[in-house]
Amino acid sequence: MEQNVNKIISWLQEQVEQANVDGLLVGVSGGIDSAVVANLIKRACPESSLGVVMPCKSQSDDQKHATSVLRACGLPSITVDLTETHEVMFSNIQQQLKSTNQLDENQLKLADANLRARLRMSTLYTVATNHKYLVVGTDNAAEWYTGYFTKYGDGGVDLVPLVNLTKGEVREMAEYLGVPGEVIHKQPSAGLWEGQTDENEMGTSYANIDRHLEGKEIPEKDREIIEAMHRRSAHKRQLPPAPPK
Repeated sequence: MEQNVNKIISWLQEQVEQANVDGLLVGVSGGIDSAVVANLIKRACPESSLGVVMPCKSQSDDQKHATSVLRACGLPSITVDLTETHEVMFSNIQQQLKSTNQLDENQLKLADANLRARLRMSTLYTVATNHKYLVVGTDNAAEWYTGYFTKYGDGGVDLVPLVNLTKGEVREMAEYLGVPGEVIHKQPSAGLWEGQTDENEMGTSYANIDRHLEGKEIPEKDREIIEAMHRRSAHKRQLPPAPPK
């Protein structure tokens, strides 16, 4: 694990040098993936790294856990509350759609959640531009393969240091790095709405996704769910398509 951590840290340092920037930042959500990245960027750029906490209709414990992570790894931080920004923007969009009879109320919940992710992305890049930092993403191999991230939201980043690690490997790295236990053992959630969990929304478990990625046998129902998610989300892992010249 020490070798794995050191390899990622060296890679992060190389990316900073190649991009000719001053450091790295990450959005700290209170979840395990961002906690691991917070620790990695602090080790890679001890004097030029930053955590950004962005509450926006967040679950009750998220900010407490984010603070716990930041304190444990000594990462400087700022907090930008996006609740009011989101409410104004989402309300205005809904009103315009409703006034022209275009509003699909069945899509409201997802549109609301994705807007929050995209506001966070915009916030991270605004702060990153101010500091001349790169934005570091938190997606792991399971999320990347299934497309369990918002396009141009939490998927809108400069670097993805965890993308080759299964969720289980991220958990092992978290324990090695000293991430607080309350964060390591909490139910994975994107914080999209109260009571939301990743596994309930996906219809399968991270353990099954990890096993599938490792080439191990899993129940056929879970394999079908995972492969269907992978096919549907192919566009998220590619550049926007263009017609041939």
